Amino acid sequence: MDPIRFSIEKPVTVIVGIILVVLFGWIGLTSLPYQLSPSVIEPEITVQTTWTGATPYEIEREIIEEQEKVLKGIPGLVEMESTSSNSRGTITLKFSIGTDVDGVLLRVSNKLDEVPAYPENVDKPVISATGAATSPVVWMVLRTREGNSNSTYIYRTYFENNIRQYLERTEGVADLFIGGGIAKEMHIIVKPERLAAFGLTITDLINILRTENINISAGTLGVGRRDYRIRAVAEFKSPEDIENIVLRSTGFQRIKVADVADVSFGYEKINAAMLHMGQEGIAIGIKPEPNANILELSDRLEAVVNWLTTEKLGSEKIFLDWVYDQRPYIRSAISLVRQNILLGGTLAVMVLLIFLRSFTSTIIVATAIPISIIGTFIFMNLLGRNLNVVSLAGIAFAVGMLIDSAIVVMENIDRHRNMGKSAFKAAYEATREVWGAILASTLTTIAVFLPVVFMQEEAGQLFRDIAIAVTAAVGLSLFVSISVIPMFSRQLFSFRQRKQRPAKSKSFWSSGGLLVEQGIMRLVRLVTQNWMTRVATVLGLGILSIYGAILLMPKMEYLPQGNRNFIINILIPPPGLSFEERKAIGEHIYRINEPYFGKDSNGFPGIKQMFYVGAEQIMLFGVISIHEQQAGKLIPLMMRTIYSIPGMYGISLQAGVFQTSLGRGRSVEVDISGDDLNRIVQAAGMLFGAIKKEIPEAQIRPVPSLELMFPEVQIIPNRDRIKAAGMSARDFGVAIDVLMDGRQIGEFKQEGQKKVDLVLKASEKDISTPERLYESLIAIPGGKVVPVSALSRLERTAGITQIRHLERQRTITLQVTPPASLPLQEAMEIISSKVVTALSKQGVLRGVDIGQSGVADKLTQTRKSLQWNFILAAAIAYLLMAALFGNFIYPFIIMFTLPLAAVGGLLGLKMVNLLIADQALDILTMLGFVILIGVVVNNPILIVHQSLNNVRIHNMPYREAVLESTRSRLRPIYMSAATSIFGMLPLVLVPGPGSEFYRGLGSVVLGGLAVSTIFTIFIIPSLLMFVIRMEKIKG
Repeated sequence: MDPIRFSIEKPVTVIVGIILVVLFGWIGLTSLPYQLSPSVIEPEITVQTTWTGATPYEIEREIIEEQEKVLKGIPGLVEMESTSSNSRGTITLKFSIGTDVDGVLLRVSNKLDEVPAYPENVDKPVISATGAATSPVVWMVLRTREGNSNSTYIYRTYFENNIRQYLERTEGVADLFIGGGIAKEMHIIVKPERLAAFGLTITDLINILRTENINISAGTLGVGRRDYRIRAVAEFKSPEDIENIVLRSTGFQRIKVADVADVSFGYEKINAAMLHMGQEGIAIGIKPEPNANILELSDRLEAVVNWLTTEKLGSEKIFLDWVYDQRPYIRSAISLVRQNILLGGTLAVMVLLIFLRSFTSTIIVATAIPISIIGTFIFMNLLGRNLNVVSLAGIAFAVGMLIDSAIVVMENIDRHRNMGKSAFKAAYEATREVWGAILASTLTTIAVFLPVVFMQEEAGQLFRDIAIAVTAAVGLSLFVSISVIPMFSRQLFSFRQRKQRPAKSKSFWSSGGLLVEQGIMRLVRLVTQNWMTRVATVLGLGILSIYGAILLMPKMEYLPQGNRNFIINILIPPPGLSFEERKAIGEHIYRINEPYFGKDSNGFPGIKQMFYVGAEQIMLFGVISIHEQQAGKLIPLMMRTIYSIPGMYGISLQAGVFQTSLGRGRSVEVDISGDDLNRIVQAAGMLFGAIKKEIPEAQIRPVPSLELMFPEVQIIPNRDRIKAAGMSARDFGVAIDVLMDGRQIGEFKQEGQKKVDLVLKASEKDISTPERLYESLIAIPGGKVVPVSALSRLERTAGITQIRHLERQRTITLQVTPPASLPLQEAMEIISSKVVTALSKQGVLRGVDIGQSGVADKLTQTRKSLQWNFILAAAIAYLLMAALFGNFIYPFIIMFTLPLAAVGGLLGLKMVNLLIADQALDILTMLGFVILIGVVVNNPILIVHQSLNNVRIHNMPYREAVLESTRSRLRPIYMSAATSIFGMLPLVLVPGPGSEFYRGLGSVVLGGLAVSTIFTIFIIPSLLMFVIRMEKIKG
């Protein structure tokens, strides 16, 4: 079947096909989820183990090393990182992209069962996986209303029991991050003097309470036709149940818990200060599921929060304060891309009108744009993609390309009509004539994206959306070009019933266009005059391309950072700060920035929101500006704030769009690994200073802190005295634990309420100093009370704050964030060649291993992958053209346009940096060079294809065949290039939210297309004249 003839003869069938494509495309568009950026899924699993009171050394030795030993061999594991801190050990497992998270979760669980044993009082490891390392997309803060004198922190348990489930059930929510607050507990506050008076000890009390707080199922008993479940029920259900427990009964005397302790509800010791706009709060972050529609998720969550505030929280005099979400940025960014698509389409149509000088022809060609764009959404929906800034940018880039094939067909139909042919004959023969060239150019454009689609790196997930969008749109444009365009041409030209007239040249716009065409052809004849001029042209342009590429090639970045309205400031304090000091620091931060709340001041944008978290593990504060696009200008103010705190330093960063964890945005991570912690700290300190010297404006965050020594007080028991008192070292340690923060001895399960911890304490008030603890009283066997000092000695020393492992080795990582003016690749090279090499030669890095990881490692991997993809894309395009031309030489000639396109792309990027805005050569921009392979070969394909037709079909002499081909294809080449350039121009020129994602990509494609279009008509004829003589002229 001849598809071209069928389309012309069956217009109703074609129109029905168009309607169906548009209809299903519209359905696909309305069902696609909206996100800010493509889903970059890096499977990650976290194992967290709690051992209350344990030091980092104990956590490392007893828990982390044992767990790492069994987890190290899990298939697909890419990186294993762990942290041992006070009372807690955490292992983070990162897996290769595409790994089945559910399967890996089961493997991790099974492997952890192989750990031989844990010490007493170690909680069961908690394994968590959201399917990816995701950052919260919505932040809110739980706060108290006016008139509520309670601390907000005490509502943590109420939130967990009564509110959390409503947020988690919201469609699209994967997990919650909760920061701040203290959990409710049942406290048994023992009086050591009373215990001693009755001859009891702390150990006695704990053992009795544990054995009394229990339910035991005894099985089932069959009685007649029924079974009865038999249970011994003795769990505590009220404070009175605990108070009435009999500790000792002699027949004459019954001693109850109420005689030696007070029982009441209380709260755990507060360790983290969380402030929002200077007021206490509990931070809640919402993590989305992969591919969730962020706009719809935020809308649903806001509705749930409003309902909770009205129905649930009002009675408690608390409310959820909505602090931040991505909707303004996403809506602005997507609106800008839509605007660019419309503007680019309008410009492309205007250029067409100028060239074609016919409303009819322009309308026919313009139909390719809406049909192809709307039809693209069918494929995006079927392949499970989402609408984001990057995928829409891909469609916007496609706008210019979509009408390339339609222009070639329409221009050829117009040329055949000018020969006096009928509407049917002109439409059919003209389309048949260029069908091969159109197919070749479309297939090469689609083929270059194949390696991109199958890339497995993080970058591959970003490129996939552009690849699918452009491939689908260009593929549909082929259908439009060979089916819709000839059908519409035949119908519309038939209505006009034009008279036959002799052939005449219809150039750009009459005489002016004719003069331009003649001037260009005069230059083409000049450069192809003889073999010397042809060689000079090829060599001259080739050398110019290579030299220009070397001269213009910039250093690379990894991913664009975006312009999120969120500044994160990480404080690096001296170790051992108390809760009171951490809270005072938060209050100081608010005080110093209060003049900027809600208004611009001193050249800085105003602050809309500010929150602070002062925890033992991390101290940070975040800022949101009142101006959506000016948050970055607050960084100098935040650095000034950090350095206003005595003894404090830190970093201030604008959160990146693709950032998944704190500090790991646009940073080079320098890993210092070894066995000796002191040696690692010393080497890290030397590197810190050397990097700061080489890159003075860099912000450096050591993880963990270089100040490892945590102030520690050791109470060392006198074994002789303890034994004489009838105690063991364990009894003494348990008594100290009870005196301090209290000891968890079980769970309290009140009827109708969630269970809470059952805690034995010695006082409602916390111990204020080590000396107070040392003088506190404890009950010993024999009915005596003695101070702690009578059984021990006190020593002041220092312990370690945190131990970090990377691939089972002790490691300190320096997260180096270079200034925006210094590309990431250049920063990596400075650190590697000038810092690490120099210090290694001095011998100060002996005994440690130095490596680079994180974003730096990803940049290296992705750069190598892209280089291979570039070569592979070029090879695919070459082989495809060889198959279509049936010759290996002609595709080789066409490939000579690639160096011209490359230097043009780099020139376009340079011009954007000089005239519009700073734009780095990031990996999204690098994709532009891959796209150019598929785009710039289209013009030389037209020239070569028509030259061969002129020789094979029209029996023209070789030189005349090439020159006539160049002349006849001059208008469609410049017309398609102009429409492509003007179609993409808004993406490069129009600033706004999200433009940093695609501006660089657009500048590379525009520059490459413009330069290659200008020089293609000189270099291709020059080369073609050497090899076209292989063809035999008939007759």
